[in-house]
Amino acid sequence: MKFLNSKDALEFSKTLECWSENIEICPIEGGISNHNFLVIHGKEKFVVRVNGDDPEHGVSRLNDFNCNNAAAEAGVAPPVFYYHPSALVVHYIEGTPIEIEDVSKEKYLQEIVRLIKITHREVSREISGSVASFWPFRSCRNYSKLLKAQESRIVTELGLMMERNLELEAIVGKVELVLGHNDLLVTNIIDDGRRLWLIDWEYAGFTSPLFDLANLSANNNLSNAKEEWLLEYYFEEPNTEELLRRFNAMKCASILRETLWSFVSEFQPGLTFDYIKYSDDLYKQFSNSYGSLIG
Repeated sequence: MKFLNSKDALEFSKTLECWSENIEICPIEGGISNHNFLVIHGKEKFVVRVNGDDPEHGVSRLNDFNCNNAAAEAGVAPPVFYYHPSALVVHYIEGTPIEIEDVSKEKYLQEIVRLIKITHREVSREISGSVASFWPFRSCRNYSKLLKAQESRIVTELGLMMERNLELEAIVGKVELVLGHNDLLVTNIIDDGRRLWLIDWEYAGFTSPLFDLANLSANNNLSNAKEEWLLEYYFEEPNTEELLRRFNAMKCASILRETLWSFVSEFQPGLTFDYIKYSDDLYKQFSNSYGSLIG
């Protein structure tokens, strides 16, 4: 079930069968593709993220649950309290999202990479049930088809975008498969004062380790020096020119996928977010990133 406005989503959240007593509930700001609420239930607090499957963006709530549940068992994510096909209820972490400038600080970057490594190496082995794949180049091709059908304002640019998508895919080449979080925005990284947590696993799925690393950099403006440190810290060996080129190609792909995601989302009603500006800013970022890679 899809909810077009926060009021309907809130009323739905109140009816979930997991509540055994009266609750206090209020909206949480920050989500741009879901409706999020903080719930006080007895002495406990929970976050409810509401919206059903979203085939346009490849989002399955069952996959979201399975990935979040496995990540929680590995100590990377808050535990899941309740699953519904249109909602996921997780334990609330008393903390705040980190800031973009925090990601560049070694203290935070080391901890983020630690969580990524656990996801890739431990959660990948332990996860069970239905799990999605997440291949950014395929996502871009799917978005391109949707945008043509929607007669998007960017339709005349799609041919060139898809040519570049193929070129980037060829540069990345063969990959190792791991479970990735795949949405490493700072709003999805919570600091509780002692450690960091990864939340919102709706785009999680099997992909290349390079995607999370590239996505983290693209979303948080890491410098070239920080990117090189990031790769050496993750892979635990000196970088090569080939790895750096493949990483930069994946970073371009991450930006392109987010760009096309935003163009598709321009047609989504009911969520108050300026997708048009977001799309245009991302397209400019992609053009700059691609130009730097190709030269």
